[in-house]
Amino acid sequence: MIELGKVQELEVVRIKEFGVYLSESAKEGASVLLPKKQVPEGTRIGDKITVFIYKDSEDRLIATVGIPKLQVGETAVLEVKETSKIGAFLDMGLEKDLLLPFREQSHPVRKGEKCLVALYVDKSSRLAATMRVYSYMSNQSPYKKDDQVKGRIYEINENLGAFVAVDNRYYGLIPKKELFQDFHEGEEIEARVIRVREDGKLDLSVRQKAYMQMESDAVKVMQVIEEFDGVLPFNDKARPETIRREFNMSKNEFKRAVGKLLKEGKIRITEKSIQKI
Repeated sequence: MIELGKVQELEVVRIKEFGVYLSESAKEGASVLLPKKQVPEGTRIGDKITVFIYKDSEDRLIATVGIPKLQVGETAVLEVKETSKIGAFLDMGLEKDLLLPFREQSHPVRKGEKCLVALYVDKSSRLAATMRVYSYMSNQSPYKKDDQVKGRIYEINENLGAFVAVDNRYYGLIPKKELFQDFHEGEEIEARVIRVREDGKLDLSVRQKAYMQMESDAVKVMQVIEEFDGVLPFNDKARPETIRREFNMSKNEFKRAVGKLLKEGKIRITEKSIQKI
């Protein structure tokens, strides 16, 4: 079966002046054209050629020896080459660009922007891209707890957190309780795996383990105190929202950092403030 949007090894069954026709075998009825300029020199009937199947401008199936950056069901980061009235066109590594329809954009994209997308076959049997990639993510990652990973944020949910495509292909989530800074869709991040769920999905944090994070947190707290001319107008009993706004950290992390500075004799705590010594 000749599959749209897939890389396949097909057999040469007919040779014409304008190219060769490929099929799964000489006995198979369906065939697809590989244009002459794409045909390897010396090709004969019976030869096998690895090709990608897509549609030309007249909606006919056609083959190319060019290998795209993704196949149907896969995800990849593609660059926006141009935008139009029907959507954006992405560079998928072939002569023909890939359409990202407006309805499949999680936000309006711009020329030159790099987007994480999945390739699918739309209702009119054409190849198209979507930025709604959650269902295309894999839960078969090789990572375990405390591993460092890289990924791209593709959706932010106020109730759940930030969804991350680890290595652009695996399920990842920065839970809401771990969101101590502002993120945006498309942002590339480095994170630590804090839990591998039973279903294989990864919970992530952009912060290190407590004992490693405390050092940098203490430095940050001192910097903010100095920005307040040496007197922070609240102490370690402040509301979590206040701490998060000023320091992008949880109350527990703030208290650990303050405790470290206190132990080192760098600050003193009063009823209403923290003062640099």
